[in-house]
Amino acid sequence: MNPKLVSKRNYVLRKIFHSPNSLSIIQDLIESFLAIQIQEIQVNPYLSKQAKHLPSEENFGIVDVRIQTKDKQEKNIGIQILEGKYITTKLLMYYAQIHCYQLEHPTNQKIVKTITLNFMDENYDNEYRYHQKLILRREKEQEIPEEEMEFHVIELPKFQSIGLERMTRKEEWMTYLKGENEEEIKRVKKTNDKIRQLDQLVDEYWRKEKMK
Repeated sequence: MNPKLVSKRNYVLRKIFHSPNSLSIIQDLIESFLAIQIQEIQVNPYLSKQAKHLPSEENFGIVDVRIQTKDKQEKNIGIQILEGKYITTKLLMYYAQIHCYQLEHPTNQKIVKTITLNFMDENYDNEYRYHQKLILRREKEQEIPEEEMEFHVIELPKFQSIGLERMTRKEEWMTYLKGENEEEIKRVKKTNDKIRQLDQLVDEYWRKEKMK
């Protein structure tokens, strides 16, 4: 994991992402990993409201957003950095938190499909792919998107950026989040302005922390 994000990693990114200035960064991150185009995006206040009530072992979310894609689909997207034991349980717990918050939303918005992006600084299984899409549905259920539970598990250690002459946006994000090679990080900050903006916000966060 990028060393700038290691200390209280979910807390640091939650503080940065829960700001109107970060919406375009969040949008680029989501679009890169889900291969969608977002027309509208807004941050749900759930994670910041719940943070003081959750024990540390349950407090692993970065941001919860409501999006509308360019083809007019609405979705809830939750992002977290996941580590430690009981990974499968944590995947389900986080998904439940994000999805069920829709029932408590003050605007009585309709219930839509929830998708979670789960970044890991360790290997989850023996699959060679660093990005896996997991879907849970009842065996005989029809293809109803709102009834599916969709998890994306992204394992940073499995990704290698060395030797990639031209990177996709997802590969640029993986390079930055993994944070293993300083030259490669400099490279993606030059080519991806959203990653560059995030890096500047992280630096600003730590400068303020040192001043306290």
